[in-house]
Amino acid sequence: MSAKPGSPDPAAPARQAGRVAPTHHASGVGRRDVGAAETARANRSWWDAGADAYQAEHADFLGGPDQARFIWGPEGLDEALAQLLGPTAELAGRRVLEVGCGAAQCSRWLAGQGANVVGVDIAASQLGYARRHSTPAQPQAQAPALTGRLDLLLTDARTLPLAASSVDLACSAFGALSFVADARTVLREVHRVLRPGGRFAFSASHPMRWAFPDDPGPAGLTVASSYFDRTPYVETDDDGQPSYVEHHRTFGDWVAGISAAGFALTNVVEPEWPAGHTQSWGAWSPLRGRLMPGTAIFVCDKPDG
Repeated sequence: MSAKPGSPDPAAPARQAGRVAPTHHASGVGRRDVGAAETARANRSWWDAGADAYQAEHADFLGGPDQARFIWGPEGLDEALAQLLGPTAELAGRRVLEVGCGAAQCSRWLAGQGANVVGVDIAASQLGYARRHSTPAQPQAQAPALTGRLDLLLTDARTLPLAASSVDLACSAFGALSFVADARTVLREVHRVLRPGGRFAFSASHPMRWAFPDDPGPAGLTVASSYFDRTPYVETDDDGQPSYVEHHRTFGDWVAGISAAGFALTNVVEPEWPAGHTQSWGAWSPLRGRLMPGTAIFVCDKPDG
């Protein structure tokens, strides 16, 4: 998941937020075209540098070394209840891919249900947390039991090092798709490695959020830019080089990309902000969550045969 907590700047361009992350120093903020390689380089560096702060801030919500949770977004929708990948009781023995796994909280939950999981991420520091949390220092009796297998791979989601039709299910909870310039390449790669009849479910910032300032308060309720402006949100370092990039897709763009990759779009879930949930996450807040969707979850099936 990503939006950056910190002091919102109403004058800054409205940004799409994905894997909610800590604010780093940025010399410049704006919108401009950024290519695929430049995007990957910036976001790999950004997530590597921000892993410690991100995990310190969000581990309790997402699940730390002593608990494993599969949370789809800042609204707190839990896969244990939503079962968007299918019945939890049927996960045992399934091979599952998590794209953009970060510290692998979702992967650890899946492995705890008996699934054999491959988690991939572009940031080595995030995978470092995943490895440490998968083999915690405290006695095993105090840690969640992984009854399935968990393998972690450092790789770009655009080139998955997996064989065709080798996984039963795939998922991504605010993972790589908002942080690549060519999301259709990722969708095609996931389609390639899924077996016929397999399912891919992924969450991302709701597309309508792109038009609003990244502000959890009242200032974030007024449209500030065009929903149809697909120019990436870019932060730059002191040398003017991109240090963080997010790419916007409209709802139609996501549907078209899913279809072009060969998937059938089975369901779209727009989680409502639940009563009693008072924790803000960057620009996700109870105020905004009661009025507009912050997360979109796309459930996609690969046709059988």
